[in-house]
Amino acid sequence: MAWYEFTDRREAGRALATLLAHYANRSDAVVLALPRGGVPVAFEIASALKAPLDVLVVRKIGVPLQRELAMGAVASGGTYTMNGDVIEALGITSADFLATMQEEFEELRRRESVYRQGRPSPSLAGKIALLVDDGLATGSSMRAAIDAVRAQKPAKVVVAVPVAPVEARDEFRLLADEVVCAYMPQPFIAVGAHYRDFGQVSDLEVGELLKKAGTTPEAA
Repeated sequence: MAWYEFTDRREAGRALATLLAHYANRSDAVVLALPRGGVPVAFEIASALKAPLDVLVVRKIGVPLQRELAMGAVASGGTYTMNGDVIEALGITSADFLATMQEEFEELRRRESVYRQGRPSPSLAGKIALLVDDGLATGSSMRAAIDAVRAQKPAKVVVAVPVAPVEARDEFRLLADEVVCAYMPQPFIAVGAHYRDFGQVSDLEVGELLKKAGTTPEAA
């Protein structure tokens, strides 16, 4: 049985853009992609809304020897979150958490340098920040992104994803000012299960899409 709803991330972005049409042509709207998977989605949204596109780099803090399991996340601006349930259940020490967090901050800074190519990060004070990823599962990365954006005192934080479980949508309604999701499957399997093509997005593709978005007058 096929579970996919979207052909790829670009198609998902176009579908999501129709649900965000009320933010089109607004000078105070900024589309912020969570790289790498969120960038193709956000590119289509920014193009449709005629809004500037930028990235908000977030890195999962993985459990030592089990790095796919998140015990927290770090985000641009030096903010981080902790998954207390995972930390407590696995007996993660403060020293292990801090050491792993530092590694992820170093990788975060490297990626920011690659993606931005010297461009400054956008000012979000008083803006509508549209946080975009290719989907929500545990949500640890998006929680860190919200914290990072809130620190800049935007007028509004909007979480926009093509696919998420209903439970995650409801949770993020308490954290963001608005949550927009195009597809909430029951049952939810995994984010990638709902795309026909869910191949890894490369740093090169991220850079190309950001460069292409930067050529439009609205993104200048």
